[in-house]
Amino acid sequence: QVQLVESGGGLVQAGGSLRLSCKASGIYFSINPMGWYRQGPGKQRELVARIGRTRSTNYADSVKGRFTISRDNAKNTVYLQMNSLTPDDTAVYYCNALAPQYSGYWGQGTQVTVSS
Repeated sequence: QVQLVESGGGLVQAGGSLRLSCKASGIYFSINPMGWYRQGPGKQRELVARIGRTRSTNYADSVKGRFTISRDNAKNTVYLQMNSLTPDDTAVYYCNALAPQYSGYWGQGTQVTVSS
């Protein structure tokens, strides 16, 4: 059974930082690319960061230079370090295993709220 459990969200002032974590189970974590998505109020869910099995990374232009995705295969956990947060980063953040067979599995998400 695939499970994704996100944590680390909260309320932070603009310019602040948060570190999100996502623990995965039920997947071959170390060989799967992982991604962080977010869905802001009234917006579609978007992919903001991706990390491959070789730890190559890709970022949405809106977060490039501010967010860093990383993974710990020993802990089956993917992280998202978010710096220089702005109110536009306010969203529910989700992780996802990007392999096709896992694409339909989502966790509960973690709320990030950035106040101005």
